[in-house]
Amino acid sequence: MNHKLVLATESQYKKNILKRLQIDFLSDAPEIDEVPLQGESAKALTERLARTKATVVALRHPDKIVISTDQSASIFGEILEKPKEETKALKVLETLSGQQVSFFTTVGFSAPGQSVKVHTEEVVVTFRQLEETEILRYVARDRPLDCAGSFKVEGIGIGLFNAVESRDPTALEGLPLIRLCQWLRDHGFKIP
Repeated sequence: MNHKLVLATESQYKKNILKRLQIDFLSDAPEIDEVPLQGESAKALTERLARTKATVVALRHPDKIVISTDQSASIFGEILEKPKEETKALKVLETLSGQQVSFFTTVGFSAPGQSVKVHTEEVVVTFRQLEETEILRYVARDRPLDCAGSFKVEGIGIGLFNAVESRDPTALEGLPLIRLCQWLRDHGFKIP
């Protein structure tokens, strides 16, 4: 039996990814505290937040399937936050230059009468050695101020990389579609 879908975010990036499946959905942001807990790893953070987002939105839409997602990254044991300011984005990219960074993207799934499921994909990104002029030019063009890692892979941010290692290419964009498609098929959706 097909239920209407609710995407637990107002993020245009996440909406655009889900639209690829050509399934109608609503969006409803849970507005939760996303501050990492003391000592929490990037992976644990994304799993906790995706589960919480799905749970909160499912309470408001008990008859619908709720999809949530969260993404974080870490380098040298530190969680990378969204820079929000140009100077912070420049500093983050200077730090990431020539480094390997692990990005964790968790998709949450809440169906009526079932407990919330979560699945996490790790994506390892190897950044090129970036020159200061490249970093300045990139941030001015793509404005990645609302992105963990200070880049938009769906934009020209791909030009910052030497390599990307992942089982699901959509995970780095913010919503792992391979696992999500399986869960939706399990609930009667015809994909493709």
